[in-house]
Amino acid sequence: MVTSSAPGKVYLFGEHAVVYGEPAVPCAIERRARVTAEEIDEGLVVHAEDLKLDGFTVEYMNEGGGHPAVDAEEPLLQAATSYVNEAVAQVRDAADDPEAGFEIWIESDIPLGAGLGSSAAVACAAIDAGCRELGIDLAPAEIADRAYQVEAAVQDGEASRADTFCSAMGGAVRVEGDDCRRVSGVGNLPFVVGYDGGAGETGKLVAGVRELREEYGFAADTVEAIGDLVREGETVLGTGDTERLGELMNFNHGLLAALGVSSRSLDTMVWAARDAGAVGAKLTGAGGGGCVVALDESDAALTALKYTPGCDEAFRAALDTEGVRAE
Repeated sequence: MVTSSAPGKVYLFGEHAVVYGEPAVPCAIERRARVTAEEIDEGLVVHAEDLKLDGFTVEYMNEGGGHPAVDAEEPLLQAATSYVNEAVAQVRDAADDPEAGFEIWIESDIPLGAGLGSSAAVACAAIDAGCRELGIDLAPAEIADRAYQVEAAVQDGEASRADTFCSAMGGAVRVEGDDCRRVSGVGNLPFVVGYDGGAGETGKLVAGVRELREEYGFAADTVEAIGDLVREGETVLGTGDTERLGELMNFNHGLLAALGVSSRSLDTMVWAARDAGAVGAKLTGAGGGGCVVALDESDAALTALKYTPGCDEAFRAALDTEGVRAE
């Protein structure tokens, strides 16, 4: 029996546009998913607990990729099970053992579907734990690639490498298509996260942006503008100019809102953080609900978010320089 963990992430810039080959800069944060794997004779048993869903625990035997009968929203059920199923398939492929059986336990500090990379963290940790249980050590870069295959399978090919590469490698990373690398010289950014308690449907939101982009030229221009913004942000990273980073985050949120992926709760939290003095605030992840990230060295934005109607939780999120690791 072995346990691995991997961090969640926030997007400094670039979500959604990264799907179309534009660059993005996600940053790993010190909230982790932990997966314990034990080899068994056959099949797959998954225990998913402490996934920030009150009263939702699932334990099931999976012989062929079917879903357990649990009364929970499909996106959340998918996050708790489908990613593990695909991760185990990657472990079996790496071990060249298609019949390998596992009992899996999942625990997470990362809210499901909230834009903090819970699925990527679970996929990375599950692949690492399952492989180590079978005596196979994979390099973080290979774990990142296999975890990307997991997300691509579950999200019908609409995934990017950003979340999984960030979770596997840790720190701040830059992703542009298949070009993935860590960004050096980035100090600890004063992240504050607000969470509305909801969960956006990543696949539906990504598909919605794709439809807009195909129908309207100005929507395609908006996606490209996000890419240009990311390139500008890269020149500021590592300089300590949080004011400029915050200004670019604000631009990024406006562009994402124009693409229809924000929500009333996310906009409310963004403006609450800005009004309290945050130098920048934006949604993070797919949108439609979930989390915002702000830059504020004081406690003002954190306090404001805690008292903002619709904000279920607010917390600081330090940059995590470690990626997937054994526990």
